[in-house]
Amino acid sequence: MFVSRRRLLQGYLLCAAGMVHGSSSVLAQEPASPPTPDERRRLARLAAAFMETYEVPGLSVAIAIQGKPVYVEAFGVADRETGEALTPQHRFRIASISKPITSTGIFTLIEAGRLRLDQRVFGPDSIFGDDYPWSADGSETRITIEHLLTHTTGGWSNDARDPMFLNKEMSHRELIAWTLQHMPLAMPPGTSFAYSNFGYCILGRVIEKLAGRTYAQFIKENILARCGIGDMQIAGNTLMDRAVNEVKYYSQTRRDGDPYGMNVSRMDSHGGWIATPSEMTAFFVHIDGFKDTTQLLADDTLRTMSTPTAANPRYAKGLFVNSQNNWWHAGSLPGTETISVRTNADFCWSAFTNTRAKFKDMASSLDRLMWHMVQSVADWHP
Repeated sequence: MFVSRRRLLQGYLLCAAGMVHGSSSVLAQEPASPPTPDERRRLARLAAAFMETYEVPGLSVAIAIQGKPVYVEAFGVADRETGEALTPQHRFRIASISKPITSTGIFTLIEAGRLRLDQRVFGPDSIFGDDYPWSADGSETRITIEHLLTHTTGGWSNDARDPMFLNKEMSHRELIAWTLQHMPLAMPPGTSFAYSNFGYCILGRVIEKLAGRTYAQFIKENILARCGIGDMQIAGNTLMDRAVNEVKYYSQTRRDGDPYGMNVSRMDSHGGWIATPSEMTAFFVHIDGFKDTTQLLADDTLRTMSTPTAANPRYAKGLFVNSQNNWWHAGSLPGTETISVRTNADFCWSAFTNTRAKFKDMASSLDRLMWHMVQSVADWHP
């Protein structure tokens, strides 16, 4: 019966929302009015069905149209053991939605004339110079900033040997040095796509090298503050490190891993931030390319940031993209599933959960759920 309910929910959302990450042409572009109580109850029922199907303790969502928030809601609990109700102010580990933040930091330095996309990262006359020992074949000395942004370094992919989940006692510097020595590239840089958390870890260190301050400090001062965001921070590792207003995370299977057994703080620039959906939606509003809100980057920079490579036409530089000109990024760690989206019709939204389901289709179902919710919100006209 459980699998049948899951398939039924998938079918319903697919019919309602169209293809995953599909065109937003069905969405109205006029400003929406606040939802009525009946409309809120309808969306709450949809959220409840999703949560029951995937055994989700808490779901939090935020939707903005033309740069303005129109629907912010939280469902379920932040903590099962205490019964603490989830609110829109609760924060979640956003996992890989951290990557667009880091990419925006890199492009901020590029706009300031302090960095180039074609600049080499390791080796002679590079950003790091002699900071790290080179490998025997020196293949990493050909890696550029663009290769890191586009996941085309030629190695260090997100698989069982992802460097970011090894040697969890090491610092950033120690891990980078160890990886360069023990994990040579599999392909020449720029020739193939392999999603790399480690590549974005290196980008965080690039920011630190050029800015002369920690990655988190630079992002807070130069990115988040300009979006009006003041409470985001890098996550802690253990339950004891849980921040104020941070949810509790739950794994559904032993195989999924322990949410409190990772070095999440070391993931800072590729997966370490905690935030509310409203905060991440506000961030996306400030990089969406529309003029409703002051943008963090110039138009030409945003075009570069959202342009994919031949190695993967679905990934640009810190953003997934498609032919409909929708941009997004999802995140997934033991204990959390997240997504933030910007559409070609000037909609932005985020949805976070405090579990990762035993069914691998939870991420795509969360995406479809949000497309349906957004379509409902877009129908609320003055």
